[in-house]
Amino acid sequence: MKRACLVLAWTAWAAAAEVNVQEIVRRSVEAGDRNWREAPNYVFTERDLEEKLDFHGRVKSRTYNTYEVMVLEGSEYRKLLKRSDQPLSPGELKAEDEKLEAERARRQHESARERQKRISRYEAERQQDHAMMREMADAFDYKLAGEETVDGHRCYILDATPHPGYVAKTRDTKVLSGMRGRMWVDHETFQWVKVEAEVMHPVSFYAVATVGPGTKFQLRQAPVGDGVWLPVHFAVRVNASVFFLSRNSAEDETYSNYRRVSGEAARSKGVSPPLARGAR
Repeated sequence: MKRACLVLAWTAWAAAAEVNVQEIVRRSVEAGDRNWREAPNYVFTERDLEEKLDFHGRVKSRTYNTYEVMVLEGSEYRKLLKRSDQPLSPGELKAEDEKLEAERARRQHESARERQKRISRYEAERQQDHAMMREMADAFDYKLAGEETVDGHRCYILDATPHPGYVAKTRDTKVLSGMRGRMWVDHETFQWVKVEAEVMHPVSFYAVATVGPGTKFQLRQAPVGDGVWLPVHFAVRVNASVFFLSRNSAEDETYSNYRRVSGEAARSKGVSPPLARGAR
């Protein structure tokens, strides 16, 4: 029995020793790239909770609404479904449907210059979200911290600390230099099941804004079909100052009811959920 236990222990140690952390990170980034490319083929429901906090972290105000999110003629459109978790009245629903059709007509008849400007702005935001995800691979050094089952998925746990000498490529990714995090990566698909990160030391932007300790976010993803994983929950708490004025806030977003569209419908309805909208 004792010998059997030793054999099992040796086997577990050898298996852990064979884990290539950089390969896990590389394959997880590849999986994320595939998700990003496929995301515009999905329409989804988004519930947003936004809180304004005082200096001590107490809630000053709270708003929460539910939307159907789609791409309409090449850029995002958000149709209100619920206000403060209460379904809209028949009259309000009709008004939202009319607003949607009016906006569709407006976008169909805008000038080529207006259309290009609108779509370019949307694509720039999409690229911005994607850059944040990809930069995480370069901004951190990763260490295997163990394994855990999360939401039914067997995961590698990777701890991330800032990579010495990392230089951010954009203003938004600069915040990564002051963060540390933990990532749960699915054993089979190398998809991100959960990501948590927090700011450990202040990061300044253009000498007028600072993101400070206490800023943190969590992302959770789940499979939505055809090998694609998309966010189901994103939460961010921001401790920041602009011109020495404190601006604290918290956002909590849940994503559900993903529906895949294809072909012509995908170009007019699909949208990718923002990875870090609240951090921008």
